[in-house]
Amino acid sequence: MSLVGTTVKPFKATTYHNGKFVDITEADLNGKWSAFVFYPADFTFVCPTELGDLADMYGEFQKIGCEIYSVSTDTHFVHKGWADASDTIRKIKYPMIGDPTGAITRNFDVMIEEAGLALRGTFVIDPEGKIRMAEIVELGIGRDAKELLRKVQAAQYVTSHPGEVCPAKWTPGAQSMVPSLDLVGKI
Repeated sequence: MSLVGTTVKPFKATTYHNGKFVDITEADLNGKWSAFVFYPADFTFVCPTELGDLADMYGEFQKIGCEIYSVSTDTHFVHKGWADASDTIRKIKYPMIGDPTGAITRNFDVMIEEAGLALRGTFVIDPEGKIRMAEIVELGIGRDAKELLRKVQAAQYVTSHPGEVCPAKWTPGAQSMVPSLDLVGKI
């Protein structure tokens, strides 16, 4: 069953954020757009390339009112250690959620039980806590922050323009569509 259209389940965790440990719950998501980006583990190979890409694009997400949360089953202490050891991770300004019990990872159905690690799952959550997008890829496939930004923008657009849809490669300012009988077979 897809999580799209469901509400984020209650959780409590500790993040490593801007040099501090900060507690977070699902209530902290209310009133703003969020993207949860699950990854397998700190001190790995594809993960820092993705998180670094998100760090480079973080200002663009902030401009559209979207907070990024990276999530792994590591602790917040490990996140700090990774930031201390890696120039790539040190530049991260978004919260890094520690999920050592795997509760959040299981809530989003991305836990690899036999390994205790998360799949590469990406979830866009609206200001009411509803999951608007879910994407899961296998461990060897890195994601692109620019494409995630476009998907958040599309989710924001269709939310604020009921009845309209965004076609492939839609970007802000591009033409959307209003599904109708007149369009059937003409696209």
